[in-house]
Amino acid sequence: EEERKQRVCKPLLRMTIASGSVLSARDCSQAGHVRNTLRWNLSPDEIRTMTDSLIARVKKVYDDVGSLNIENVSVENTLMTLANAKMDYASSRHVLAFPQYVCPSKELRSASTEAEKRLSELDVEINMREDVFKRITALQKDNLSAEEKRFLDRLVTLGQRKGLHLSKDIQEEIKRTSKLISELSIEFNKNLNEESKFLIFSEHELGGLAATFLSGLDKTAEGRYKVTLEYPHYYPLMKRCHNPETRRKMEMAFNSRCKEVNTAILEELIQLRAKVAHLLGYGSHAEYVLEINMAKNASNVSDFLGMFHETLKPVGIKERKYILALKKRECLMKGYQFDEKINAWDLPYYMNQVEQRKFAVDKDKLIEYFPLDVVTEGLFGIYQELLGLIFTEVEQADVWHENVKLYSARDTETGEEIGQFYLDLHPREGKYGHAGCFGLQPGCRGPDGKRRLPVAAMVANFTKPRKGCPSLLQHHEVETYFHEFGHVMHEICSKTAFSEFSGTMVETDFVEVPSQMLENWVWEKEPLRRMSCHYKDGTSIPDELLDKLIASRVANTGLMNLRQVVLSKVDQSLHTSPRADTAEVFAKHCQDILGIPATPGTNMTASFSHLAGGYDGQYYSYLWSEVYSMDIFFSRFKKEGIMNPKVGKEYRRVILEAGGSVDGMDMVKTFLGRAPYQDAFFQCKGLVNSQEASM
Repeated sequence: EEERKQRVCKPLLRMTIASGSVLSARDCSQAGHVRNTLRWNLSPDEIRTMTDSLIARVKKVYDDVGSLNIENVSVENTLMTLANAKMDYASSRHVLAFPQYVCPSKELRSASTEAEKRLSELDVEINMREDVFKRITALQKDNLSAEEKRFLDRLVTLGQRKGLHLSKDIQEEIKRTSKLISELSIEFNKNLNEESKFLIFSEHELGGLAATFLSGLDKTAEGRYKVTLEYPHYYPLMKRCHNPETRRKMEMAFNSRCKEVNTAILEELIQLRAKVAHLLGYGSHAEYVLEINMAKNASNVSDFLGMFHETLKPVGIKERKYILALKKRECLMKGYQFDEKINAWDLPYYMNQVEQRKFAVDKDKLIEYFPLDVVTEGLFGIYQELLGLIFTEVEQADVWHENVKLYSARDTETGEEIGQFYLDLHPREGKYGHAGCFGLQPGCRGPDGKRRLPVAAMVANFTKPRKGCPSLLQHHEVETYFHEFGHVMHEICSKTAFSEFSGTMVETDFVEVPSQMLENWVWEKEPLRRMSCHYKDGTSIPDELLDKLIASRVANTGLMNLRQVVLSKVDQSLHTSPRADTAEVFAKHCQDILGIPATPGTNMTASFSHLAGGYDGQYYSYLWSEVYSMDIFFSRFKKEGIMNPKVGKEYRRVILEAGGSVDGMDMVKTFLGRAPYQDAFFQCKGLVNSQEASM
């Protein structure tokens, strides 16, 4: 669960998808209203030059608006001028800032990181233009469309939340501190992306791991195995390795990544965020960020997490007792000393044993039925059928690495190209270490009135193919794939007037709803059959194995979800305090909530990228969003047909196309025809006592 949540992309085999056609880059550029203009062959000097040009362009627009006579401001010369500048900025910035996450060249990644630092400083500058704010607040709301009024209200709210109604001295202090926050956040994630540590083990020390796993590892000159801290190495080892000392070393290293440098950065960030919140008149940083979310305030988040914790507590106690019995039995059988407790390096290993013992899920057998090319073809087919789309590969596309593919998405009925997306699915040095979706071009209306073509990229780190064996996915990786691709669809289906509302530009505690909802398909028989076949002979997953897999959805539900409560409460604790010892806060919540101690000498929060990647004070969003996503799935799709194209197209229209142009709660109510309830959320977690209160 935690691996999937790390958020914040083998070369795919050529496949025949839907129509079976393949487009050239030229075809795509002519087909849409405005083509994909993104370039990925920029040199470091070009990145610097284009950054200079973009900054100058944006500043000029803000200077022009800021110099207007107050009496002469209008929707056209102020609101629409700013909207067009924001669209240009959103379209131009990503080609400069995105390469730091995916580019093979360290020099280019560094140039991209520097570009993002400069653009983040520009963000602070333009968001704190008091002269522009005065012109915005002078605009009349008469004769505005609903989305235009929402955009104007958003600009006014943003200005107020940046302190533009306060004194010049306070504004300058907020500006200086905000720039430092941006710089430190970028540095935090850069450190993680550049982390390349590995551990060396003998074959004996890796006992319990499959031969296929070992064959994919590099070896030292002495024949020992190199195991990196990347997901495709770390998680299989922690779940399958019999040797507790090997697991201890791996867990220690994994949760010590960037410990010294990032702990210092994070603890400074906490103080700086608290300082800005105080200057703006808020009790804490959490109160500041939550004000514009669905949750509204820290008290509501605390109540939600507290209620969920209390519901899960007896389940967690029961699961820990069972795991401790498993550990005691194994220690007796293998001659290990039994220390009468569950350690952090024990948890994934024995949770995996719970799945095998209680549900008899054979993970070694199951993985053979999920070759990446088959999963991709099945996933594409499901999304196309459900949302009324056709995906085609773009030939000779400009990409940042030879293994990256670009696809075009068209509406089935009209043939209109609605967007494009890249897939970058395997790990490499210096690449973003988690799975995520990156919006690269917004899907909004341009100054000429035509819709701009939205573009997104899915970045993941699935195991690479090797000689004689394709890339094979664990079921949880299939779930990750479905989740992140859901974000991609949210990005490219967007049809908003303003880039400010395009795609996933929604409330932070709503942004996961569409992708979480679509995860449910990987727990249903028909979709699983469409996404699988044995990589050697093409046979289907046996019914018995499929039934056991689906039943295992509730395995370890207490501990998995309590882990999410821990991370959410750690985040809230850090951001409701003026300063914090991050390792101590994490260790306290682990012990108090999960009942399992953090390993002394580690600090998981130093690699908790969400805390420096836009989820600060908002990690609870993953659990919060599930309330809505489960209600949507069980009340509409499960009831009316999980492959019902009528429901799918309504979902695309009401939820995906709207982006952030409508409040999340209003979208959910429209789609459900009522207010949401928590019933499906708790039932899906395997918790018998349904909670009937509405959100």
